[in-house]
Amino acid sequence: MASRGERIKVHCAKPGHTPKAAVQAGMKVYGPRAAPGQTTRTKTPISLRSSIRVHVPAPDPDPCDSPLPDAETIGHAPVLLSETLALLAPGPGQTVLDVTLGRGGHAAALVPLIPGGRLIGLDTDPTNADFARRRLEPLAQQHGVALDVIHANFAGVRSELQKRDVVGVDALLADLGFASNQMDDPQRGLAFRFDGPLDMRLDPTRGRPASEWVNTLSETALADLIYTLGEDRASRRIARKIVERRSVSPIETTEELARTVRAAAGGPGGRGDRRSRPSGANSSRGIDPATRTFMALRIAVNAELDALDALLQALPDLLLPGGRAGIISFHSLEDRRVKQRFLQAQQDDTAQRLTRKPVIAGPAETAENPRSRSAKLRGLQRLADRPQHPARA
Repeated sequence: MASRGERIKVHCAKPGHTPKAAVQAGMKVYGPRAAPGQTTRTKTPISLRSSIRVHVPAPDPDPCDSPLPDAETIGHAPVLLSETLALLAPGPGQTVLDVTLGRGGHAAALVPLIPGGRLIGLDTDPTNADFARRRLEPLAQQHGVALDVIHANFAGVRSELQKRDVVGVDALLADLGFASNQMDDPQRGLAFRFDGPLDMRLDPTRGRPASEWVNTLSETALADLIYTLGEDRASRRIARKIVERRSVSPIETTEELARTVRAAAGGPGGRGDRRSRPSGANSSRGIDPATRTFMALRIAVNAELDALDALLQALPDLLLPGGRAGIISFHSLEDRRVKQRFLQAQQDDTAQRLTRKPVIAGPAETAENPRSRSAKLRGLQRLADRPQHPARA
């Protein structure tokens, strides 16, 4: 990585290859008014205490020979990109593991930083895994990086590495958020902005769709799920209303479920029931009462917390001595687990925390990508193995 205060170059200088287009393509352009061909100083959080040299990757080997893909093609902008690169500090010849490959946004920035190295990417969504493979292959070939893209849930990351005779990695990244293309696809049923089938599975080939959970769980089990995973204090009334509604006909679509939850929690915006609102900064404007129920079902359907627990249990052993891990979480249930596990690893003298407090997105990023507002990045570095001393007689 470059030393403090070094600068980066925005590579394409041809007309039409603008910083805005690069951002839409899932890249990162730094500086308040950077223009093509200009140089600007990077800014990283105080907690990272360094500036870095960042290569701005493109989906094509020569980004100036073809138009950059638009936001609709990429479908997702990676959050906390510069902060993640600074924290992981990847270098030539290293092996990097991205356990949430998604659309390849973070990976596309990591590949040029590890020439001659290896990038291993996992994703539970077969569509995104295939897209990321096609996006990253030309870039990996250009920089001499060995690329492995695996359709798998990161709960089984240890076995996936063992299959490939990988004893450890120099850097590990987990971005626990959903890709924008997933959230905005009505057919996936992950959100209620558009009506669609109540599915919610990231991997449609495995598990049960959310409609089965909603239509078969007992009222008590539904209430416990919504309260535990959605942290909604109106969970019992919501569960009771769901059971009443499904007794008439099964709840099969996102709109049907959202409408049922709103009826129980006080209508759109939650004005009829303050208990459906979150505490803190958002409490004055509230959130849609269906938000927490949908979040709880997404977590349950995809076994998200079980997968996270398995990943955290494998850390820091997945890392080589000196290796670094960065995990980006998006809600308190995730962040609390990451914080506690990293603290425990430090207390066990197996690793040290790289961030005492989570790194969050700055105003420029949150304005460009509102979904980054809830992102929190925490880092961990494995310590060198202690020498084994023979026991005294």
